[in-house]
Parts: sequence; structure tokens; C-alpha cells
Amino acid sequence: MSHNNQKKIAVINDLSGFGRCSLTVSLPIISYLGIQCCPIPTSILSNHMGFEEFFFDDYTGRMEEYIGKWRKLGLKFEGITSGFLGSKEQIETVIRFIREFGGGQTKVVIDPVMGDNGRIYATYTEEMCGEMRRLIEYANIITPNLTECCRLTDTVYKEEGWEEEELYGMAGKLLGQGPEKVVITGILQGDFIASYAVEKGKEPKMIQVHKAGTERSGTGDVFASIIAADAINGVGFEDSVRKASDFVREGILKSVELDIPSTDGVCFEEILYTLKRD
Repeated sequence: MSHNNQKKIAVINDLSGFGRCSLTVSLPIISYLGIQCCPIPTSILSNHMGFEEFFFDDYTGRMEEYIGKWRKLGLKFEGITSGFLGSKEQIETVIRFIREFGGGQTKVVIDPVMGDNGRIYATYTEEMCGEMRRLIEYANIITPNLTECCRLTDTVYKEEGWEEEELYGMAGKLLGQGPEKVVITGILQGDFIASYAVEKGKEPKMIQVHKAGTERSGTGDVFASIIAADAINGVGFEDSVRKASDFVREGILKSVELDIPSTDGVCFEEILYTLKRD
């Protein structure tokens, strides 16, 4: 009996029990969009690191054995996606996984979680930034925020004032490294936040939504999960980016309405039913 009669996405990310980010975001969203979400945990946390205290258990040393059991089951995946990776070793593991379980029609979506607001995370070394460049060579789609895009293309970061020509230049550099589609997120434009979507052979699209609330943990995970599921379901890239942008905004507005602390992420559960299953 085959274990491959339903569409599946392997999601490589950490598991934070509280705070709505990483796998606890991807599991419900990808499942709601009609695809089995198969997690590979990179670490286990009681809550994400944005809190003052947290339990943390590094899973790096167990990932290969974990993946080995999937090998014996003969699992195949229509999609592979990764989020925050905490070490060079974890990036190497993801590359090996893509080499073995990817190829053919498998869509690889990489969210190169490296930093935000012009700063690279303290855990990210120069060596790891170089390894992330290697990883995106294997991607079909990448979803960097503006900070990550600048770091991956050796571009000087600025908070606002980006011309479309500049964004197109950065996206072109990333497309030249292997991906077919790039969306640069978190671009401030006055009262709007924009995502710049570029797809090989098509006109680039600037997709804007009105700014809402304050920054929250897990918004990138929500966004990337929708993009990954839509890629498997055959949704057009521009439509998918627009859908993900609108959903994140509505989730933030709902979180503000319910007075949810920013550390607790986006209460997407309240609006999950609105997410269109194309």
C-alpha cells in the first residue's frame, strides 16, 4: 500500500509550543489548504525566543535518523519548504533532503529566515549566510524580507525609499542563483506595506496592503505557508502573494481587536475559514 496517495509538503522548521510561529503556523494553514503537512523539527521550544524565557532542545543530531525512517517508508513529496535554520549543519541537512526527496515536479519553497529591520540575527554567522546562498540555489520559490534580500545580494539596506528599479535588480540577482520566483516582503511605502513579486518570463508585480497594527512574530511563516500550499495547488504566483498579503493583514487586525500581545503572534485561527482553497 502506498503512502503517497495524497499531496504532501515536508516542512523543515522549529516547533515552538506557544507564540504562533514556525511549525505551529504551517501545520494548520497547509492542512486547511488541502495538503498533508509533514513536519521535520529542527528544534523544540516551549515558546519562541522573543520571550524572556524559553525551553530549547536542539534537534540537529536527530534529524538524519528521523528522515531515515521516511526513506524506509518510501515517502514522496509534492513540496518541500524550510524556515528558520539554526546552524550550518541544519542547512546542510536541508540541502541533502532536497537532493534526495526533491526533483521532478516537487516544488521547493525556501524562506531564508536570517534577520529583520536591517539586522541579521545574532545566531547567524558569515558562514551561515554563505550556506543560505547555497540553499536558495535549490529553491523554486524564495520569500525573503527586505533585510534578507539585501544580505543575500550584498545590497546596502535602507528602511524606505526603494525604487522599483532597485528592487528588480535585487530580485534579478536572486533569480540568477536558481529560483524561478522571488517575492521580497516587508517593503515600507508610506501608509502601505508592499511585496514585490518577480517570476521568470513575466512582468514583476508590486502588491500593496495598508499597514495594520505592529510587528508580530510568525507573520513570515503564515505568508510562506500560503505560498507553499498554493504552489502545489497550482495557484498563480501573483494571486498567491496577494492572498497571503491580505490574509496576514486581516490576521493582524483581528489580533489587535482581541488585544493579543505581539509576542503571541497572529491569531489566524479566528479567520482561517476565510482562506480561499483554490
